[in-house]
Amino acid sequence: MSATSVRSAIAKRLFATTTALLSGVLVVPSFAPLALAQEQAQPAPAAAQPAPVAPPQVQLQPSHGPASVADLAERLLGAVVNISTTQNVKGTEAPNAVPMPQLPEGSPFQDFFDDFFKNREGEGGQGGGGNQKVQSLGSGFVVDAEQGIVVTNNHVIADADEIEVNFSDGSKLKAELVGTDTKTDIAVLKVDPKLKKLTAVKFGDSNVMRIGDWVMAIGNPFGLGGTVTVGIISARNRDINAGPYDDFIQTDAAINRGNSGGPLFNMEGEVIGINTAIISPSGGSIGIGFSIPSELAIGVVDQLRQFGETRRGWLGVRIQPVTDEIAESLGMATAKGALVAGIIKGGPVDNGTILAGDVILKFDGKDVKDMRDLPRVVAESPVGKAVDVLIVRKGVEQTVKVTLGRLEDGEKQASAEESAGEEQEQAVTTASVLGMTVGELNDETRKKFEIAGDVSGVVITEVEPKSLAAERGILAGEVITEIAQESVSSPKDVMDRIGALKEQGRKNALLMLASKSGELRFVTLRMD
Repeated sequence: MSATSVRSAIAKRLFATTTALLSGVLVVPSFAPLALAQEQAQPAPAAAQPAPVAPPQVQLQPSHGPASVADLAERLLGAVVNISTTQNVKGTEAPNAVPMPQLPEGSPFQDFFDDFFKNREGEGGQGGGGNQKVQSLGSGFVVDAEQGIVVTNNHVIADADEIEVNFSDGSKLKAELVGTDTKTDIAVLKVDPKLKKLTAVKFGDSNVMRIGDWVMAIGNPFGLGGTVTVGIISARNRDINAGPYDDFIQTDAAINRGNSGGPLFNMEGEVIGINTAIISPSGGSIGIGFSIPSELAIGVVDQLRQFGETRRGWLGVRIQPVTDEIAESLGMATAKGALVAGIIKGGPVDNGTILAGDVILKFDGKDVKDMRDLPRVVAESPVGKAVDVLIVRKGVEQTVKVTLGRLEDGEKQASAEESAGEEQEQAVTTASVLGMTVGELNDETRKKFEIAGDVSGVVITEVEPKSLAAERGILAGEVITEIAQESVSSPKDVMDRIGALKEQGRKNALLMLASKSGELRFVTLRMD
């Protein structure tokens, strides 16, 4: 075959291949039978077609979402109960009671409103003498199956005439009130365990819980019993001004009206909080709920079960925060602890063990970081217990031992104490210092400012307007009893004490003031 014939044959094959490619049919030409001419012509080989590549095989993993809490919820639901209360009130005393409207004479609606309001108010009719039954709903949980003990919030059962406990299986039992504590909003109920086999849960340790730990809330929001919600601990040690022992756990687990008194569980199924409050402009959950920590609740529940009331330790002092200015005036490096502003007459430390002006840093081995820590740790201590108290007195730390009394409701009325040391220096009758005019406390000034006879010190007769003393709320008629924990009884004492503090390089003066009736408070004034 000539070279021309070879080239012609190759051209025909290439044309056929191109046509096949364009038509979508791949034909792989074979050049094996072709004989080359004697010139040994070597035509360029056709470009090799790439082998088709298979698409990558994507391994789809089944998605299961977060770990299920179904087993945990199933185990706990039986111990969580709904609390239903009934209160008998007069028609006009019922919450949100609407009075019968005054209609024009001959109104076609008169009969309708007469029937409605008579039925609403019972036999008392329009006079409002009939009784109504007002119901409320809350939550609770069983802590002792053998004794039938149920824990809830005090505000859930407050003023109730009847209390009923509803269980997850639909059964109901009447409950009797064992005891309540308004300060922590905890109540203990009792049902008859012989009437039903109960399931109980136990308290866990709220101290080991950390911000970010998962928690579960079960309760009766809006009457929807057996509702389970899950979230995390958002914060700890929250003070929401609900009571003297605020130390709430904050959670974003959905808590709504009706969840009050229900448990907050850890992932072990232990109760680490009692749900009690929410912050919500709308009344529904916005992810800010508060629970009483089990650390606080356990002691209260035990006392209510044992005594029907709480029996808290009592130190017998009035306290206030230690500000930066107060700390500086006392020579303390940092502002911490609780400043003793007064001693309750007849209280456990009315023997000079602790004095006004002392700063309490530790109580029974527990740190008192700020003022609100002290009432809580004292209240949790047994009545009659002898404890060590670390204080700062006149710049020096020392430990004193005190024996606690019992805190009685309403026993917070402060009384005056007679200041020690009555100096009779008469050299200066009045003095102007730190924006105040001070004078002797005698019969004339006592009568003028109506100061009690058992108050002693130096009376403030005038306060300069727009002065720092005026800004701090100091008023004429108040009495300076101490400056920097030193008693003063004359205007000269005041001047000498202020001068001594300035020589020591102090920038602030700590004044203990007594009101006309003898109530004490501390105020700091800059001496620039």
